[in-house]
Amino acid sequence: MKPEMVTTAFDLPGHRIVRGLGLVRGITVRSRSVLGNVAGAFQILFGGQISVYTNLCEHTRTEAYRMMCEQADALGANAILGMRYDATEVMGGVTEVICYGTAVIAEALP
Repeated sequence: MKPEMVTTAFDLPGHRIVRGLGLVRGITVRSRSVLGNVAGAFQILFGGQISVYTNLCEHTRTEAYRMMCEQADALGANAILGMRYDATEVMGGVTEVICYGTAVIAEALP
C-alpha cells in the first residue's frame, strides 16, 4: 500500500472509487515496561517531551497502521479512506491502539 493512497478524507483527489471492500483494521496492545516507567518518571522531573513514551506511542501506532495496510492488501485494495486511530486503556499500563479505515479499489482519473 502506497502511503499516498491512505487518507483520513472520504475521497481521494484525482481518483475514482471503483469498489468498496469494507472495514480494515490493525490492532495492537502494548504495556509500558518497568524500566520504561522509571525512565519516563526521570524525564518528568525535568519537564519537556517524554521521549520514552513518545517512542512507545509512535512504534505502537506504526505497528497498527502496518497491520491495517496488510489487511487491505490481502483484500486486493489499493487505497484506504477515512483512516483513523483510537486508543483505549485496557487496564492500568496496558493500552490497545487500533488503526482503521475503509479499503477500496481506486482508479486514477484521466
